[in-house]
Amino acid sequence: MAKEKFDRSKPHVNIGTIGHVDHGKTTLTAAITKVLAEQSGGAAFAFDEIDKAPEEKARGITISTAHVEYETGERHYAHVDCPGHADYVKNMITGAAQMDGAILVVSANDGPMPQTREHILLARQVGVPALVVFMNKVDLVDDEELIELVEMEIRELLSEYD
Repeated sequence: MAKEKFDRSKPHVNIGTIGHVDHGKTTLTAAITKVLAEQSGGAAFAFDEIDKAPEEKARGITISTAHVEYETGERHYAHVDCPGHADYVKNMITGAAQMDGAILVVSANDGPMPQTREHILLARQVGVPALVVFMNKVDLVDDEELIELVEMEIRELLSEYD
């Protein structure tokens, strides 16, 4: 089945998800496609439809960058879901180099981890101009103070790379 032709009447933005392995980058990507498909039409992708390679499906991790597209009333987005595992950092760099902005996904129950730090540094080095943070898995943390501590750690980490 052929892809629909891209409607060039809307501005195009390349964004992506970056962060440590198992913090929820692919799950967030799937959720974004679901919400926007309900709001604006288009395709929704389930978590297990984003990573395509058999090895990725078998191991439950992203190895190569995965690409999905969606749009709002104002923009068309190409979304790059980057791998978080240290062994595939080269693939993360390739994906981040294409981004106009990145969503840094941080698990609230783990806080910033080694690949969180590395992904921030690499995003800055390849010139990703905008970075937003999505704190994931907040429902797994019982103590509100721990969530605040993780938020402070993330803020501190981001300030180190400004």
